[in-house]
Amino acid sequence: MRSTDPAGGRVRGRENRAVTGLRLRGRGREVTALRETLGSVRDGWGACVVVEGARGVGKSRLLAELDALARRLGFDVVSVRADELDQYAAGAALRSALLSSDDFDHAAPSADDQRLWLLDSIADALEDRARRGPLAVLVDDAQWADPATLFVLRTLPGRLAASRILWVLAVRPETERPTVARVREEFEHLGARWLALGPLPLQELERIAADMLGAKPSPGLAKALRGVAGNPFLATELVRAFADTDAIKVEGGVATLLHEGIPAGFRLTVASRLARLPEDAVRLLQIGSVLGHEFDLGTAARMLGRPVGSLLSGVEAARTAGALLADGPRLAFRHDLIRQAVHENLPLAVRTALHREAADLLRVTGARSAEVAWHVVMSGGPVDEDSVTTVHTAVRELSSTAPDAAADFAQRIAGLLPPHDRRRIALLTDAAEYLGRTRRVHEALVLVDATLSDGLEPLQEARLCLVAAEIHQAVGDDAAAMTHLQQGLDLPGLPPDLRIRLLKTKATGHIYLGDITAAEQTDTGLVEAAYRSHDPALVVSAMVFQSQTFFYRGRLARALELAEAAAARAGMESAVLYLRPPRIPALWLATVLTATDRLADTGRILREGQREAEALGLGWSLPHWHLSRACSLLEQGALDDAAVEAETSLAVAAELEITQPNPRARSVLALVEVRRGDLARARGHLRAVEADPGTKTQRYGLWVSLARACLADAEGRGAAAAAALAGSFGDREPARLLAVPPSHWPAIVRIALRGGDPSVARTVSGALRRLTAQDDSQQIISAARAHVDGLIHGDQRALASAITAYRSTGRPLALAAACEDLGELMAASADTTSAIPYFEEASQLASASEALRDHERIRRRLRRIGVRTGAVQQHTTSLAEWGNLTESERKLIPLVVDGLTNRAIADRLYVSVHTVNTHMRHIFAKLGINTRVELTRLAVERGGIADGAD
Repeated sequence: MRSTDPAGGRVRGRENRAVTGLRLRGRGREVTALRETLGSVRDGWGACVVVEGARGVGKSRLLAELDALARRLGFDVVSVRADELDQYAAGAALRSALLSSDDFDHAAPSADDQRLWLLDSIADALEDRARRGPLAVLVDDAQWADPATLFVLRTLPGRLAASRILWVLAVRPETERPTVARVREEFEHLGARWLALGPLPLQELERIAADMLGAKPSPGLAKALRGVAGNPFLATELVRAFADTDAIKVEGGVATLLHEGIPAGFRLTVASRLARLPEDAVRLLQIGSVLGHEFDLGTAARMLGRPVGSLLSGVEAARTAGALLADGPRLAFRHDLIRQAVHENLPLAVRTALHREAADLLRVTGARSAEVAWHVVMSGGPVDEDSVTTVHTAVRELSSTAPDAAADFAQRIAGLLPPHDRRRIALLTDAAEYLGRTRRVHEALVLVDATLSDGLEPLQEARLCLVAAEIHQAVGDDAAAMTHLQQGLDLPGLPPDLRIRLLKTKATGHIYLGDITAAEQTDTGLVEAAYRSHDPALVVSAMVFQSQTFFYRGRLARALELAEAAAARAGMESAVLYLRPPRIPALWLATVLTATDRLADTGRILREGQREAEALGLGWSLPHWHLSRACSLLEQGALDDAAVEAETSLAVAAELEITQPNPRARSVLALVEVRRGDLARARGHLRAVEADPGTKTQRYGLWVSLARACLADAEGRGAAAAAALAGSFGDREPARLLAVPPSHWPAIVRIALRGGDPSVARTVSGALRRLTAQDDSQQIISAARAHVDGLIHGDQRALASAITAYRSTGRPLALAAACEDLGELMAASADTTSAIPYFEEASQLASASEALRDHERIRRRLRRIGVRTGAVQQHTTSLAEWGNLTESERKLIPLVVDGLTNRAIADRLYVSVHTVNTHMRHIFAKLGINTRVELTRLAVERGGIADGAD
């Protein structure tokens, strides 16, 4: 794919007369539509256009017209065009086009997943250019675009919908690539304007002929034009062919066809024209058609066994005939239809042999691996060792930006190899791993099962079992992961490093399943062996594993010590950051901190860890960083921001097409909505968990159970609420309790008691006693235990003690709950005067956290004991009012007015750009607008919003 600056065609007629700058004919309706769309984008509305049509129907010519029109209207234009070789190319041509304009210069990270880095870098450049003026992004021949560019086209038009960007896709309707189909579907979802270019009427073809010949076509020539079925490119080629053979006479302003003999089809037309060229030109075009739409003259010369100088006359003849262009460093066919016609006129045996030879030559000369791989595919096999090595390189390069395309490519090459070829197994193993990074998990597992059934060597089978286990763990199906891990461990003769990886993954799986004893039993020298390893990732992973076992055993101080040591070690060893969540040390450290008195430190840890992950391009980890922040913010009582981070986690996972939405994110959103009072939204989030067929709730089942219980309790279904907790928190070991942060523990007890199931309450109390017996260093644990004891025993002194302890933990909603619970006990004992201050403090804390349902409930309780209270403002996201904006959303608006991009806003506020994206979507929805231009206008008209005024 390359940047383009399309120019008018050139036609050589009689007396070697050149006709240039042909007018665009027969597309007035389409040009009018494009002009209207450009005007809309210039006024501040992003837009998408799909130009669809068969080969030669004029898509490129229409894009050239749009390019010129956009520039006249003051647009910045980014234009790229793909060719067949780009289908297997790593990197994104769209980014290269932006780089050529010096929009940004930071290099790609050397990571195994660059998708999010790619999106962010292109989004930043496009948003910055759109801030300076309207921008048009034109992608021609998108059916051949590189996978990374297609990924960008599928994702960024929606993300940048508020920017002044026009996205235009020119594509053939018959494309079979699934990635192209998904881009088309996304454009359609965004309301793209669809311009289907059909055949031109005969009168328009006649005008094209008149433009070329400088004379009106005679009836005979018009009849000949009818034979091209309305295809303007074929019409121009036909007229060119007649002109080149002196078959047309111009007299009295009329161009007359002198004799019949119209070619039966375009391929024959090209063949007949080639027959009139010198042999050097014919051979050059034939070899060039094998090398691709663009090709290097030196490579063609080597394939012909000729010095480059000896081909100059052939180059000139092909240029004079209008078959080749030589405007850049490589020769190019004037239109791909010409190349395809030449290519298809070669016998099949000749074509495949030439592609095989091209692959060998290009590999030796150091061509890009994607180009070599394309020739390997076109040769159809057999595939030698060197070709497989090159293809493997191309697959791995592609996997960092388009893992699904890399998987498809690997499977295609594997299909050219014998069934039990070790290279085939390696390719299929890679393909399964890459598919496991996407939502095509089912395909990955089907591929694994099919490959495992082939009777593999133990080493091959063990590696494939590890890949399968990691895929299962990624989607939360930990039981299935354990089956594959055991299958791998049962195989003989495994290398020590592979065996340690299998054991480590199995031990982690036991932790995911909540079986800490089994995890500890798996460690039969595992940790010791890992510490002896020269692989820093294994060492740090062992430290995290130890921290996890200590944590779930309730030894929080030791768990925190190991987690901090692992995070510090990871900071010195960049390779460690490639560990999968939640084994990334900083992510695990944040989990531990959330359960301790150092809750406030989680923000810094997550912010620094995420920035480093983004810098390294570890896109697959981003949803986990946002989700960890959501859990931390929920514990800190920042409900609005917690919801934004949980929503952002889901949004980033959707952009990257990561395996499945995390049920914990949905649970956080449901818990937030219950406290806000929007029970319908809460139900919707939990239904989404249940409805997703790929969602496994084993690992996050406790979060889901807690959310279901809180919703049922809010709906007045006490027994159902208690039942939702009974199967999840009925274990006296601290492990289950520690799966959710401490502020939720008293709520579990309260719901169980209210639902008539005191056994769950006693179990939680017992788990807390064991926890404090193991480690009494954390004040938040002592506060939660006192709170639980106060609820179970109706003990005012215990609740007062909990209130005192909560005041220094930074958990306002936990403090509010304890104040409300103490107020209820006092009011029940007729001590209403003493209860009032506790109710009022609880009300203030709930209001400050936007827990509007809690706030209203407490105000109603105050009114029942005779305290007059004001009306409560209901939380909603449907009113188009400034007062509906959250504090975090208000902070963004003056920065938007100042013209900062989302990236610049994120840097200013020390948050992720993805968080800013979510805030901006909320602002637009609440204010009933769609663009930054409208937001700026409203903010300026209103005034005072920069200061957060209502």
